[in-house]
Amino acid sequence: MVDPVAAANAQAPTLPVGFDTYLRAQLAAAPPPRRGVRGWLYSLSGGRVNPGASARELAERDYLDRIRTPLGGWHTVTVASTKGGVGKTTTSALLGLTLAEHRADRVIAMDANPDAGNLADRLLGHPATATVRQLLDRPDLDQLVSFTDVARFVNNAGRLQLLASDQDAAKSEAFNRDEYRRVLALLVRFFNIVITDSGTGLIHSAMTGALESTRSLIVTGAPTIDAAGHIDKTLDSLVAHGFDELVADAVIVLSCDRRAHSVDPAALRSHFENRCRAVVEIPRDPHLTEGGQIYLDALRPRTRAAARELAALVADAFTWDFPTPRGFTTGPGR
Repeated sequence: MVDPVAAANAQAPTLPVGFDTYLRAQLAAAPPPRRGVRGWLYSLSGGRVNPGASARELAERDYLDRIRTPLGGWHTVTVASTKGGVGKTTTSALLGLTLAEHRADRVIAMDANPDAGNLADRLLGHPATATVRQLLDRPDLDQLVSFTDVARFVNNAGRLQLLASDQDAAKSEAFNRDEYRRVLALLVRFFNIVITDSGTGLIHSAMTGALESTRSLIVTGAPTIDAAGHIDKTLDSLVAHGFDELVADAVIVLSCDRRAHSVDPAALRSHFENRCRAVVEIPRDPHLTEGGQIYLDALRPRTRAAARELAALVADAFTWDFPTPRGFTTGPGR
């Protein structure tokens, strides 16, 4: 005798696996907007009208989620270029300010430019009262165990910390490879993220020390023929000195405060994307053009979005496995 229930089930159409889940996913509410006209409409209707977040807002949320990637230990970032005046210091400042704004851990930017760099001007708006030379002059540098001892030599730019270079070029030039490694070995004991604004000389001793301990490399330039050529020369020089893996994982930052109409930006971007991990374009911004202290709130929305994109790309590497150089600790101290 045939079971009528079993017979009915056998004749019923079979839905594809996951079809019910697919329908629920399609009917799920769109992510509610938090700002703009969409956010105003959502708030005014008490949530009954949900146009969904815009593509720009969703991209920003993605950037912020990536920027907040947990970091076990420390991470070093070097911002480099063989050409001056292509946004190296501006990029260092934007990256440091953005990471510090959205992360709870300690972020410090260090000016390692041997030609009396101006990172302090962009972050503080005035010369720094404490410098890396003063820190190096301490006879007990390698024995410092308290964050309070180190904090005496750093300057506060909001949540971002700054270790400034000496404005005396003669003293700044004496900042060599071994001294850089000593300072960096100290900083990574107390800071989670260390950003180095380097000089233009890749063969300079301090720059060599920076590259040897770099986990993320940023190379800056501009969308012009000469500046793009210098980016290629920078990458070629790094590969020739054995930093090919660093180049492959590098991020190219193009400062677009000046453009050449004869240069195809899409072709230029594609060229560098084939050599490196990613390309970020910093748009022309009147606040950056001023050359004074940088305030994130004074930037145009597109500029802030570009800074978040850069910070997100750096944070993507926080989960990568890096060897710990000899003489360095595995995590920040107190």
